[in-house]
Amino acid sequence: MKHQHKYDENGKQLCCTLEEKIHKHSNEKSGCCSTEQAHADDDGHEHSHSTNDSTVKLFFPAIASLVLLLLAIGFDNYFPQSWFKGYIRMSWYLVSYLPVGFPVLKEALESIRKGEIFSEFLLMSIATIGAFAIGEYPEGVAVMLFYAVGEVFQTLAVTRAKANIKTLLDQRPDEVTIVENNIPRTIKASEAKIGDIIQLKPGEKLGLDGELLSDTASFNTAALTGESKPDTKSKGATVLAGMINLNTVAQVKITTAYTDSKLSKILELVQNATAQKAPTELFIRKFAKIYTPIVVVLAILICVVPMLFIANYVFSDWLYRALVFLVISCPCALVISIPLGYFGGIGAASKNGILFKGSNFLDVIATIQNVVMDKTGTMTEGVFKVQEVVFNSNFNKEEILQMVNALESQSTHPVATAIHQFVGTIDNSIQLQEVEEISGHGLKAIVNEKQLLVGNFKLMDKFSIKYNIDPTTIVYTLIAVAYDNTFVGYLTIADSIKEDTQITIDKLKALGVKTTMLSGDKNTVVQFVAQKLGISNAFGDLLPEDKVNKVKEISAKNETVAFVGDGVNDAPVVALSNVGIAMGGLGSDATIETADVVIQDDKPSKIPMAINIGKQTKKIVWQNIILAFVVKGIVLILGAGGLATMWEAVFADVGVALLAILNAVRIQKMKF
Repeated sequence: MKHQHKYDENGKQLCCTLEEKIHKHSNEKSGCCSTEQAHADDDGHEHSHSTNDSTVKLFFPAIASLVLLLLAIGFDNYFPQSWFKGYIRMSWYLVSYLPVGFPVLKEALESIRKGEIFSEFLLMSIATIGAFAIGEYPEGVAVMLFYAVGEVFQTLAVTRAKANIKTLLDQRPDEVTIVENNIPRTIKASEAKIGDIIQLKPGEKLGLDGELLSDTASFNTAALTGESKPDTKSKGATVLAGMINLNTVAQVKITTAYTDSKLSKILELVQNATAQKAPTELFIRKFAKIYTPIVVVLAILICVVPMLFIANYVFSDWLYRALVFLVISCPCALVISIPLGYFGGIGAASKNGILFKGSNFLDVIATIQNVVMDKTGTMTEGVFKVQEVVFNSNFNKEEILQMVNALESQSTHPVATAIHQFVGTIDNSIQLQEVEEISGHGLKAIVNEKQLLVGNFKLMDKFSIKYNIDPTTIVYTLIAVAYDNTFVGYLTIADSIKEDTQITIDKLKALGVKTTMLSGDKNTVVQFVAQKLGISNAFGDLLPEDKVNKVKEISAKNETVAFVGDGVNDAPVVALSNVGIAMGGLGSDATIETADVVIQDDKPSKIPMAINIGKQTKKIVWQNIILAFVVKGIVLILGAGGLATMWEAVFADVGVALLAILNAVRIQKMKF
């Protein structure tokens, strides 16, 4: 069951659905209620501004109702023979009821008009109107008053839970200062064009992705990566929208359009994060739709059935019991706290530089039994360096290296970068023909009408190139080279293990999660790294289809699998696994598109953190479910038996809802 929209006397929307309160940063001027008043700029970039006035407005109806109710109760108890009786008494209570009751009555009618008859608003309306009908005015007002208080606290809790993601959503500034003919000019960020030069003062946020033109500049990237340590960039480095310039005035050349920046893609991801619901959340929705009409029918039966069996049946007494039953049965605690719990988990993850694409992945990642990792760029730095060149003396070493460098320029693989750095400038006089990348093997081309092969030794085997070494005896990564159907030799390339990889493996073991390492790199290198990290399951020399088969083998053992890779070459494995985790950071658009979870700063230690956040979120959600069912079950029985009054029913309903809300936002303060 969804919370419906609330409107003021002018028809303006005061309160969004719970989902909209929690996660919707649309481009519409929705006017959602909360401690924020949102407005959209012309470019569709929305900002929220918290104001004390809006908070006061939230509390005002409840405060007005409470003051009038306390005065009425005072007149009832201390001046019983005074003027406060009859129609005057009823009218006073009615006036105290309207500030909190009218919006709910209106919502009940709106729900009925839209076909959602059995809503919580209908339950509240029936219970309070019935209380007035039998003369229980204070209880009728109290039900609506405490319900309104619960709604206010719900809104405030949602606002607090949204704060972590809101800081991310506010990272992109509306305006940028561009330099034209050495004259700075401020324009809207959406109007800036590729090639424009942005002038960035200390303390300012970068509005678009670009290339740093200044010699050096330090940036705060905490909102994007969760990393508090300043990141110093050199001339020519890529800088991203949302980064904050720290020290000196810097100039940045725009390389990406406003709507295509990495931050824009992350914003889109966060905005849609709760669109995919967790199974528990979907179940509660379905349950509420079935549960609500059932309790309405039961309330009618509680009122009517005793007439057939009890001699001294008093209609007003049994109607009161039925009304108490209705108040207690309102599923507010479940409907509010469960999506809030999941959103709290998404917010806590975002704060730590982990982006979940939906609350369903929080549920799944909490059950992960085996984390399968790609080696290069995930567990290692992915920054290769050429260690040694071993070529046959019959070949001109420099000439072959120039050919290899030219061919590798056709690839974006980290190995290609290492060769470029080692050899230097590419010789454009080398003519490459029929260039072909053979997946899992390497590159092939025709140079000077002769075949050039650069790749692993499986490439040599594929083209029947004979070689006189045993590649398994060399630990480092090998790049084999063949020219004119003759084995030339090889280059050794080494990669270093990330500094927090060992911490990652240790934490995963502590969580009871297995670790498996897969790589297309040579098996000796893979086993060397695995032994160093204490990983027992490691496999090298794998083609993309081999990785798929390995993951299938693990899944066949009924183990839930998370695959961690770059999200591009490993797309088939990402799709096959229960949760695909991308270590592509902010540099890969494809990563954000293909993975279920994105680790923004490429730190593998965020993997056990993500699992822990999932576990804590699931724990909190189930605590709320059990709390709501147990308390409501007990008070429902007491209410049906006449042992609970409407006051107790109100405290049971609102009290459980408030406890559930407080429990749901608790994850925001947790350290992971």
